[in-house]
Amino acid sequence: MRGLAISRTEMTAEQLRDAAVRAPCVSVGRRILAIAMVLDGHSRSAAAKAQAMDRQTLRDWVIRYNESGVAGLADQPRSGRPPYLDAEQMRELEDWVEQGPDLKQDGVVRWRRIDLCRRVKQRFGVALHERSMGKLLRRLDFRRISVRPQHPQSDEAAQETFKKTSVPWPMPRSKPRTRSAARSKSGSRTRQGLASKAR
Repeated sequence: MRGLAISRTEMTAEQLRDAAVRAPCVSVGRRILAIAMVLDGHSRSAAAKAQAMDRQTLRDWVIRYNESGVAGLADQPRSGRPPYLDAEQMRELEDWVEQGPDLKQDGVVRWRRIDLCRRVKQRFGVALHERSMGKLLRRLDFRRISVRPQHPQSDEAAQETFKKTSVPWPMPRSKPRTRSAARSKSGSRTRQGLASKAR
């Protein structure tokens, strides 16, 4: 069966080889060289094999080349998976973690990932798994949520005053080590008299 013809004629095979040298990556250069080989009269099978692709793949690149020229042989940007939360929602999540939970609203005194997932669901209507929440927190540079829980009626000013005015507890001095008494082979202490008799 006859292969798809190359309809564009603005570039010669020699010009295509020059373009392959200037290609942004090896894969794009191979596609250009395959087109150049076909223009030079090589078979589609030989051109595809020489550039490490199969005939169907080469046919797809010929279609792209006919439509858009050399620019059509470049890799197209991939959309990828959309982010869980947009930039504004991420900033709001960051504020939640920084400020800590509201006991009346959230029912907890410190954040866990499951608590944040629940609030994101209520606030934004986005259902997240705990692992996904962990990825978002790492992206915000929160390595671990381990804030010490704080009683809602605690007085921070009184705590700071206590820290400043309290006398530090003295650390006990370590006793100097004494030489251990002489021991017999059995491990028990030898009396002085028995020791002198043994000499």
